[in-house]
Amino acid sequence: MRRLLLPLAIAATLSACGGPDNNALQGYAEGEYVRVAAPFAGTLVRLEVARGASVAPGAPLFALEAENETAARREAEDRVRRAEAQRDNLKKGARPTELEALRAQVAQTQSSAELARRDLTRTEELVKKGFLPPQKLDEARMAVENTRQRVRENESQLATANLGGRPDEIRAAESEVEAARASLAQADWRLRQKTVASTVTGLVTDTNFVAGEWVPAGAPVVAVLPPENVKVRFFVPEPRLGAVKVGQAVELACDGCPAKIAATVSFVAPQAEYTPPVIYSRESRAKLVFLVEARPAKADAAKLHPGQPVDVRLP
Repeated sequence: MRRLLLPLAIAATLSACGGPDNNALQGYAEGEYVRVAAPFAGTLVRLEVARGASVAPGAPLFALEAENETAARREAEDRVRRAEAQRDNLKKGARPTELEALRAQVAQTQSSAELARRDLTRTEELVKKGFLPPQKLDEARMAVENTRQRVRENESQLATANLGGRPDEIRAAESEVEAARASLAQADWRLRQKTVASTVTGLVTDTNFVAGEWVPAGAPVVAVLPPENVKVRFFVPEPRLGAVKVGQAVELACDGCPAKIAATVSFVAPQAEYTPPVIYSRESRAKLVFLVEARPAKADAAKLHPGQPVDVRLP
C-alpha cells in the first residue's frame, strides 16, 4: 500500500506545483490608438513614416496635395494688402499736388477779395462825389461779400483735405483690415492641415494609404500607439467583484515577461456580461463576468503588446 500511495502523492504534488493559478484572472493587452487624419480631402503626396517606426511630437507623418489651399492663401494675402492700403490712404488725406492746388485757389480768392475791397473804397468816394449812382455802391459791397465767402470756402476745402478720411470711414477701413486678416488666418490654417505631424510620442502601428491614393476628409492615414495608451482588460467573475475597485493595485504576468508588472485598476464595468468565448477558465463556474481595465506605468506598458494574453492577480 505504501509503495502505491507514494507515487500518487508525488504526482499530486507536482500537479499542484505546475497547475494553473486559481487566483489569477485571464485577460489581454489592448491599445488605444491615435489615428491621425486630415480634416480635408486630397491626394496623398508624401507618406513620411512606415509601420514600426518611432515618432515624437512634431515629427512629419504625411502630406496631401495643397494647390487649392495655396492659391486661397495668396488671395487672402492680396486682400489684406488691399485693405491696409485703403485704410492708409484714408489716414493720409489728399496728395501733395492736390493740397498745392487748393492753396493756390485760396490765394487767388484772397487776391480777388482784396481787389473787391479796393473797388468798394473807390466806389464809395465816387458815389459821394456824385460821379456814380448809389446802386454801384451796392454792387461793390456785394462783390466784397462774395469774394469773402469764396475765401472761406477754399480755406475749408484745404483744411478738409489735410484731415484725411472721416473717423467713421477710418473705423470701417480698420474693420475691413481685421476681416481680411481673419480670412488670411483661416486660409493659412487650411493650408497647414494638408501637412500633418505627430502630436504624441509612440510607435507607428499602421498606415492605411499609399502615396498617390485619394484620402477622404477625416480618414485616418497613420495610427500611432503611445506607450501610456496600452492597458489590460480582464474579466472578473461576479462572486469576486467585491474585491475590485478603481485605484486598486494588481499584478500582471505574461509569457516572456521577466518579472511581475504592477498596474492600477482604472475602470470597472457597471454592467455584467456573459463570459466571452475567448476566455477559457477551467476553475471558474460563474456565468456572468464584469469587464475591468488596469493601466501599468508608462515604462512597463511598453513591455506589453496589444492582443497579448495576460494573467492578472488581485491582492
